Formats: sequence, structure tokens, C-alpha cells
Amino acid sequence: MDKYVTGAVIRKLRDSKKMTQEELAETLYVSSKAVSKWETGQGFPDISLIEPLAKALDISVIELLSGADIKNSNRSSNMLKGRFYVCPVCGNVIRTTGEAVISCCGITLPPFEPEGSDEEHCINVENVEDEYYVTVDHPMEKDHYITFLAAVSDSRVQFVKLYPEGNAEARFKRSCVKKIYAYCNRHGLFRITK
Repeated sequence: MDKYVTGAVIRKLRDSKKMTQEELAETLYVSSKAVSKWETGQGFPDISLIEPLAKALDISVIELLSGADIKNSNRSSNMLKGRFYVCPVCGNVIRTTGEAVISCCGITLPPFEPEGSDEEHCINVENVEDEYYVTVDHPMEKDHYITFLAAVSDSRVQFVKLYPEGNAEARFKRSCVKKIYAYCNRHGLFRITK
């Protein structure tokens, strides 16, 4: 790995904190010349400095390494504005209430942008008393299946993990549900709006 953090990111974050190169260097016990080299791309911080550098710049190590300075604009934590992240290695599913840098199994995960339900991933919803009975007509084979179904309102997420050779179905309390999601392990995230 020849680049793991860019000088432009270091400079931008240092400038945003109104910190000089000398002040950052003092915090990290390095020379201001070293900081200058990092920022101009003539060198990189030693790996042992990544955690202290991230702390000095008030950013997570993951954000520093990815070059992303995430600011969550969903301060009210409206669940409808949340994002789904799915690890392609272990299948771990993470739901956030806004922008985030998420890492699992050593990789940074992109948020999934849902597509509308299509013929191959048709999300069917029936009203059964006070619940939605949700099904997806989709293969449920070991290498191609729906991994989860979720129903989201502005204040809660109902989530059902599915497994191969089972049925792509779930029941959700109907109260205030606005969006229903289905995730296919090959084709991504699909959504319908209620």
C-alpha cells in the first residue's frame, strides 16, 4: 500500500481546526517539516502516527484513511433518512440514522442506495389485521437469496433476517410504516413506499 492517507485531507482538517503545521507537529512529536511533507505529498505519516493524527484532527481513523469527513445532517435521527450497509464478506447488516463511515471485515462499506421494486424483486404487501405480511417472489438458494426484509417508520426499524432455503416473508406491525426494504445478496437493496 503506497498511499493510506492523503496530504490534502491532513491539510484540510488542520486548516479547519485553525491549527498551524508547527502546532500539529508538536502534538505528534514530529517536525513541522514532516507535516509539510505529508501535506505536499512528498511523504506519508508513519503508520504508528495514524491514531494520534486522527485524534489531533478530531476525526476517526476510518474517516482519516478513507479521506471522508462525515457530517451527519440527520440530527433528529429520523429513521426514514437512515442508510443500510451490508458487508460482502460476512453478511453483517448495519443500519445508521444518517451518514457514517462503516467498516467490517477490514473494508469500508458503501451505503446502499435502494432501487424501486422490480419484476425479479417484487415486494408484495398484504394487510393482515394490524400487520403487514410481506413476501418477495425470489429464489432462496444458497448463493442467491433475499438476506433481509425491513419496515421503516420515522421512529423505528423492524428487521427480519432471512436464510437460504427458507421463505422470503415477514410480518411487520403496520403502525406508521412508510418504507419496506428487501436486500438481495446479488442485486442489492430494493424498496417500496407505503
